[in-house]
Amino acid sequence: MTGWEFAWLDGLAVASEPSWSYPEIARPLLRSAASLLDLDTGGGELLAEFAPLPPYTVAVESWARNTPAARERLAPFGVEVLTELPAGENEFDVVLSRHGRLPAADVARLLRPGGVLLTQQVGSADLAELNDALGAAPPHPRRWDAEVAAVALTAAGLRVTDVREEHPELAFRDIRAVIHHLQTVPWQVRNFTPQRYERQLARLSAIIRARGEFTVRAHRFLVQAERPTEV
Repeated sequence: MTGWEFAWLDGLAVASEPSWSYPEIARPLLRSAASLLDLDTGGGELLAEFAPLPPYTVAVESWARNTPAARERLAPFGVEVLTELPAGENEFDVVLSRHGRLPAADVARLLRPGGVLLTQQVGSADLAELNDALGAAPPHPRRWDAEVAAVALTAAGLRVTDVREEHPELAFRDIRAVIHHLQTVPWQVRNFTPQRYERQLARLSAIIRARGEFTVRAHRFLVQAERPTEV
């Protein structure tokens, strides 16, 4: 698998979305922007959907499995895909990060005065019930939620203008969806293999057959912030 396309989950898992729409919030920000930085763009799937893009658009994707896919998909839009954060300062009108990293100090450095950050993050409680069902360690050892992110961005000198946080449901309707998810997102259960968790997966499969699905809660939060204009 390359990029972040999950079409293979159709019918095997059903996910609820947060009440907000990240694309609908992002698009108006891009209309008047001359420069854009997209952090952890994956295979560039979502960024390509935002076209037409600002004249100067840069994407970052450090995962070697995704970088070639991102470069191929985004090349027709004139987007440069880097494997590391740009080293400059005051470069971008907008910084986007959907389910990617959020280096507060670097974002503050890269935004121009008056520039805007929009991020949707996966919180530390994401699918924690799945880990519990498998008897695995929590997915994230440290707390990561809207409050923690807002504090970090404020400390970096940004002004937080919007914060939202929800726990939409994800229903697994086939044990294959559970296995594929854990293989595709290796940080959910560290060192996961079907063989290592064979007994727990068999028990979970029985629950799915009996109930029709196994439902867990995702953890999503959205933060918008801006770099104050210099006086």
